[in-house]
Parts: sequence; structure tokens; C-alpha cells
Amino acid sequence: MRALRAGFLAAAAVTVYAAVTGREKAQWIAKPLMMPLLAADVVAEGTEIDRTDRALLLGSLGAATLGDILLIDPDNDRRLIAGASSFAVMQTGYSALWLRKGARPRAEVALPRLGAWLGAAALLRAKAPGVAAPLTAYGATLGTAGVLASDPALASSAKTIAGVNIPNADPRSRLGLGALLFTVSDGLIVVRRLFARTERTRRLAEGVILTTYAAAQFLLADPGAHVTAPQ
Repeated sequence: MRALRAGFLAAAAVTVYAAVTGREKAQWIAKPLMMPLLAADVVAEGTEIDRTDRALLLGSLGAATLGDILLIDPDNDRRLIAGASSFAVMQTGYSALWLRKGARPRAEVALPRLGAWLGAAALLRAKAPGVAAPLTAYGATLGTAGVLASDPALASSAKTIAGVNIPNADPRSRLGLGALLFTVSDGLIVVRRLFARTERTRRLAEGVILTTYAAAQFLLADPGAHVTAPQ
């Protein structure tokens, strides 16, 4: 494994451990390093990526870095809303990337995500009206990026189930899985915000959220997924 991506995994592991054990200072050190390490890997290894695509990818990772910092304290609603705004910029950048690669929405992928988005929006409006509107708006950008990333056209050599690629040796075939993990991670943020009542459950939930988030970004920011042909 390349050194920069290995560094990302190390930073992610420290971040998850710090979240679960309540070591906020360690999070402040490790979490802001995660996306810059992936971005540095894109710069080092992504020489075959189209210039515009690389700019979109790096810009998305930059927005994610800001979101990561804002969400080090996930129980602060103002920071939660600001973090969601940063991640909305990131998801919009990812959507632009997939569109440029020829991805288009497919009903069999979009309809389940639409249902999940509507359900989450209704739940937020009922139980957390103060954050419902901005988080629902963010969910729309998340769903759009996820639907596009799951288009089988992005990796025509991969097998598909229910219109979603099954990951194989081609990094592009893993984009749908990355988008799914991102959706799981963000869905768990809503669950944590609404239902985690004790400090222990909030910390454990945050650990799962960060683990799925890190796995998603590891797949989505792989330079090999952004070239015309797999590396």
C-alpha cells in the first residue's frame, strides 16, 4: 500500500479510537490529517487524471477537511449544521465528477435512496426541527452523489446486483460501495443525534460513524477510480 494512503488509515484509526474513548485532543491532531493525506496521494499518484477532474476531487477533499474539523464536536448543533454545509460542497463536487465520467441516475438506485431521504427528513422534522432543514438539504446532495456513483456505467466490466456494481480489481467498481458507506455513515449521524442518550452510546455511535466515513473516503478518493482506464 502506498505510504500516503497508509498514513490516512493510521490517522483514521487514531481518530476512531479518540472518538470512542473521549480523547478530543487526539482527534484534533489526527482527524484534520485524514483528507489532506488522501489529497496528497491524489497529487502524487493522479498524474493521469484529467485536470478538471483532479481540481474537483481536490476541492471536494478540501471541503471535507473543513467538515471534519467542524464535526470534532458532533453534539454542537451549530457546528453540525456548518459541517453539513461543508460536506454538501464535497458531495456536489463528487456529483460533478461522476457526471463528467458519464454517470446518470437510474431508477432502481434512486428510488430506495429517495425513500430513505424522505424518511430521514420526516424524522428530523418531528424530533429535531432546529437542524431538520439544513440536514435535509445536505441529504439531497448526499443522495445525488450516491445515485451517480452507483451507476454501473462507471465500471462497465463489473458485475451488478440491483443496478449497483460489485467491487472488483477496478477501483471504479468500488465507487458505489464508497457512496453506500457514506450514506450509512451519515444516516447514523441522524440516529446518533436523535436516539443516543448516554455518553457511552454516543461515543460508540461516533466510532462507527467515523469508521464507515473513513472507509467511504478511502474508496471514493482512490486516484485509480478517476482515470479513463484503471491503473
